[in-house]
Amino acid sequence: MPPEDDHHIKVHLDRLLAERGMTLAELAARVGVTVVNLSVLKNDRAKAIRFSTLAAICRELGCQPGDLLSYHDSDRRPGSSGARGA
Repeated sequence: MPPEDDHHIKVHLDRLLAERGMTLAELAARVGVTVVNLSVLKNDRAKAIRFSTLAAICRELGCQPGDLLSYHDSDRRPGSSGARGA
């Protein structure tokens, strides 16, 4: 069984910030969260994110949630559909 914190979600905050010429501190101020909390998210250490925070980040970066987050399953075998049985 994989470790509990191995959620396979990658956060692309660094890339989005760089593309927009924005700092983490600037985004934190605009979104209304601490730099520490955004840093935890940026470094893939977050366990969860509130929809309101996700929406605020997307609003300020002018992006969609799928631009910010992606799922990477390192255990997935080539050729598998990713669908799970009931």
